[in-house]
Amino acid sequence: MNDTSTAEPVRFDTKIAVLLREDLETWQRLNVTAFLVSGLGTQLPEVVGEPYEDADGVPYLPMFRQPVLVFEGTKETLTTAHTRALSRSLPRTVFTSDLFTTGNDRDNRAAVRAVPTSELDLVGLAVYGPRNAVDKVIKGARMHP
Repeated sequence: MNDTSTAEPVRFDTKIAVLLREDLETWQRLNVTAFLVSGLGTQLPEVVGEPYEDADGVPYLPMFRQPVLVFEGTKETLTTAHTRALSRSLPRTVFTSDLFTTGNDRDNRAAVRAVPTSELDLVGLAVYGPRNAVDKVIKGARMHP
């Protein structure tokens, strides 16, 4: 068995950040976060680590290889962060208020497609990229309590 307690901590040069609108209910925050980060792992294989296995050899699916930092902000903060993420061409996922009224993936995509970029009523945004770039995107947001 390897003793990793004295190993240097792993530092990532990238960041995964989720920005949530501050007026969401608790269940909405959890739901939006789960939906947002699911998109990152499907398109960015480098964010996913190796599969897990317990001491009995039972396998588990891999998860992100690094922490997901969750922030909150006003509607305006979200809109500004979205604009910054677009201008930097960072990989991103969005969740709009309309998605709370749909019940399936097809209707979710149709709800986003029906609204121009500048008019999206964003309640959540996830961004992945170099730490510095992501920090600039979420500037003005605060860590989720």
